[in-house]
Amino acid sequence: MNAKFLLELIPLTLLEKLSLETNVNNQVKKLQGDIVFKLILFSMLSTDKLSLRVMETFLSSAKFTSQLNVDTKVSDCKFNSIRDRICTIDVSFFEKLYEEIFKIYNHQLKEENALSKVDSTYVSLAAKLLEKGMRNSKVDTDKRFLKYTVGLTGSLPSSFKIFTEQSYISEDKAMAELIDGADKLIGKTVVFDRGIQFRKSFEKFSADGKYFITRSKLDIKYCSITKNDVVAKPLNSTVTILSDETALLYHTGGKKTAHQYRIIKAVIDASQEPIYFVSNLLEEDAYIIAAYYKQRWEIEIFFKFIKQHLNLKHLVTRNENGMKVMLYMTMILAILIITYKKLNKISNIKIAKLKFEIELENEIIKEIVILCGGNPKLAPHLFNNT
Repeated sequence: MNAKFLLELIPLTLLEKLSLETNVNNQVKKLQGDIVFKLILFSMLSTDKLSLRVMETFLSSAKFTSQLNVDTKVSDCKFNSIRDRICTIDVSFFEKLYEEIFKIYNHQLKEENALSKVDSTYVSLAAKLLEKGMRNSKVDTDKRFLKYTVGLTGSLPSSFKIFTEQSYISEDKAMAELIDGADKLIGKTVVFDRGIQFRKSFEKFSADGKYFITRSKLDIKYCSITKNDVVAKPLNSTVTILSDETALLYHTGGKKTAHQYRIIKAVIDASQEPIYFVSNLLEEDAYIIAAYYKQRWEIEIFFKFIKQHLNLKHLVTRNENGMKVMLYMTMILAILIITYKKLNKISNIKIAKLKFEIELENEIIKEIVILCGGNPKLAPHLFNNT
């Protein structure tokens, strides 16, 4: 599947529909919602380090002008106008667009019922550049931290939140809030590391019909109900399961949980280190649960991708509204590149991104040639801005 066809899966009617629903273009003549979306998307693809100046320059290029389906002249918009628009634009337009784009490409990859993984990553900035942000309570530094908590369903980011308040340094609060707010996880299975340990979170997930698998501390306190048979070890398993029990967990203070949980004790074959799993999947094979947990590593690979190749650590704006807009756009671009990589069976994400960019640029060049009929003078609106 080529880049042009992939982008065409996002219909213009969707942009128009969401523009009306969110009223994103109210009292705006030039930098309308769909134009801002395209500007950020194409600018991100054109540079490794996006800035407002880069977007200002790109706005007046033939490459960008050829992609607009409007007559509005936007090439004279300066970087400060772009900044102000990103900082004040209704972020719900990008939120709804992101959600719809995820559904489109999740379907393309046939991952509607795929396992979900949830984890967090941090971006640090100098305190003088970021007034709102978390501090490292253990070390007195001049750094501030943003926390990005992301849900990955199958291969694609399906949900995320930005946290700046100090209380969200606790994964029991940050990850639990993301999972609680994700209705799409009802009836599905989500995997997370040891960040969530509060029994009240486990109980709420169970009450809401959200299945989970996590790693437990080795001193976990529980009341065993039944001991389950351990099936034969699959050839591809990297752990050996020692025991499998169904149990009630203990809250702090000694009260038992209302729901039952699996406590699966195992050792990692390579290191012989013990590893314990907790899950509310009461019927699933224990080795399947261990294999599902192993897939959690995919989200670490995703974080590496968006930090190294989509420059998550570089903030175009430090305004909270603007940061959300840019993060939605980062996730949208990640969805496009990951889908392109998987559908074209490309092993390396860096090569996939490069090929996607080259294909898209070639298509734009073709469109420019067609628009000007081989003669730039026949399409002055493309070239008079540069």
